[in-house]
Amino acid sequence: MDAAPLAFPVTHKVPVTWIMRHGGPSIRLRLATEVFPGLVSDADVAGLRAEIANLQAVRQIVKKQKDTGVWGGNLLGVAPNKTTGVKDVGTIPQFRRLLELGVGREHRSIRVGTRVLYRLVSRDDDPKLLFEFEKFGVAAPGAEPWIRIIVREAASAALAAAGFGDDPRVRGAAHKILNEVSTFLRSEAAQSPFVREGRSWVLNPAAYPPTVFSVSLLSRLPAVQRERAGLVERLASYLAAPAPKKAFTVAAGKKSIRPTFLLLGDPLHVSAAGHPDDLPFALFWMEVLARLGVLHTSSTAGKIWQRLLKERDDAGVWHPKNVRGIPKGASPWAHHYFPLETDAKTQESRLADVTFRMALIGRLSGMEIIQS
Repeated sequence: MDAAPLAFPVTHKVPVTWIMRHGGPSIRLRLATEVFPGLVSDADVAGLRAEIANLQAVRQIVKKQKDTGVWGGNLLGVAPNKTTGVKDVGTIPQFRRLLELGVGREHRSIRVGTRVLYRLVSRDDDPKLLFEFEKFGVAAPGAEPWIRIIVREAASAALAAAGFGDDPRVRGAAHKILNEVSTFLRSEAAQSPFVREGRSWVLNPAAYPPTVFSVSLLSRLPAVQRERAGLVERLASYLAAPAPKKAFTVAAGKKSIRPTFLLLGDPLHVSAAGHPDDLPFALFWMEVLARLGVLHTSSTAGKIWQRLLKERDDAGVWHPKNVRGIPKGASPWAHHYFPLETDAKTQESRLADVTFRMALIGRLSGMEIIQS
């Protein structure tokens, strides 16, 4: 029998003055607009946005964007990959990275990037829109429809994160995606999603499990969450269950691939002491669950949260022992998310990132936020 989720506290203490003193402009902006709206004046918000636009990390990303709005000649890549021909970080993670850093929708790089994402959402069948998957689709007949579905999910999630969730194109794509996820969660395939193929296990061709992209998309659409409350409840139960440890592939045409973005249960991995194996991804996923209103349903998230609380000092600053740098992430799906502190030269700046993330997760999950 699965352990009951750990209870989350109803209050969360946030060291506002300390964060505003030691956090970089991205952290200060987001604290003042997402956790404590009205904390600073409109003029100060405008000043922070100007400061963010001039950050070296932002300028480097903007410089790499082509006039077409594309980064790196690919969509999902975050590291060089000879097999797929990826040479640099791709369009969707770069677009979302700028959003995380606090770059606004009015910035040219976001406006131009948005055009590409809408083409991906619109079912445009131009082969060039497959980007790094174009050669794969040609080499594996039958793979293209599956590739376009995943790309559409990722593009829709990026647009929703940019605040375009009310656009009919995004809502329409979201409902179609969620219809398929809902059908899967109600089916027998949700309980037994694999079929045997020779000596290997493959995902049942009829299965349409949720992905990091589809769940992220739903988390950014509060109106859709209200409309589909039953789906959110079923999804929460599904994501709270342990994921199968069985190695498997997905048949895409005549090719088999190992997608790391599919979700067949809880994607978090945590030690008995509450230490996640990938803190940046854990924070990203906890924020997604908080935006869905289901953070309390995850026992692994509860263990991680309790560990993070134990690692805070009396002022509420996340301060674990032997902090020598910003936590490193391994998952490509949190590449855009962390860190917000792009120039962490002091110990305080290295602590500000997680301290802020805890404040945001607390706010999103409905905790009473107390300034300290």
